[in-house]
Amino acid sequence: CMPMKNLYFFKSVVCRKNKVGMSVQGCGLLLLMFCQFNQVSRTATRPIASGEITSFQALVFVGGQLSLALGVLLCLNYYSIALGAASLSLLVTYPLMKRITYWPVCLTFNWGALLGWSAVKGSCDWSVCLPLYVSGVMWTLIYDTIYAHQDKDDDLKVGVKSTALRFQENTKLWPSGFTGVMLSGLVLAGANADQTLPYYCAVCAVAIHLAHQIYAVDINRPEYCWKKFASNRNLGLLLFLGIVTGNLWKKRNDHQYETQLNSISN
Repeated sequence: CMPMKNLYFFKSVVCRKNKVGMSVQGCGLLLLMFCQFNQVSRTATRPIASGEITSFQALVFVGGQLSLALGVLLCLNYYSIALGAASLSLLVTYPLMKRITYWPVCLTFNWGALLGWSAVKGSCDWSVCLPLYVSGVMWTLIYDTIYAHQDKDDDLKVGVKSTALRFQENTKLWPSGFTGVMLSGLVLAGANADQTLPYYCAVCAVAIHLAHQIYAVDINRPEYCWKKFASNRNLGLLLFLGIVTGNLWKKRNDHQYETQLNSISN
């Protein structure tokens, strides 16, 4: 039988693969459904928009990704399989929503916050998973808004909606509010998960990163928007390291406590 710590590691890798797969599938469907709109100046050289890759080839690729994701999902427990299947409706409707609503379907790409926990623990602890999920949704709203400002003029012409068009010159105000909700969710999730000092230090670093990101971005200069959007990979890394080191810190404290109890009992 696989040792428990190795099983947890295996499941975490599996969930990460499924999360990346979901993002790739969503992007692939988006490019397929809006390939005629991707022929704008910034994206005209992309494979589908330029005709380098046909729609059929892209569809085969998405089908392959879905097959791989299904194979990964079937490695998990029944609760996680049901949870993963529930995300399919979000995945399919995500590209269509850009014609209907200004708000991105940010519920889709943060599903891993729920799936990762259930894969390891067997089910979701909603006191931890829900605030973590909400934080992810808020984060998506922040970076997706910054990203959307690159194409706002073209989006306006073709009728594609985005938060950049919804917020316009109030863009910095809205993400500031999203940041407050995101940080509150991270603190609540950390408290309910009994996280330790390194985690909260990482949350503080995330707050500083977001504050600078929102303050410094020039929404009327696409190259600045891209730079700030891309910097979110560093933000994600900060939070990931905070979670890992926080858990290691907690494990060390628990070990010290057990050692003290054993010494007293002896």
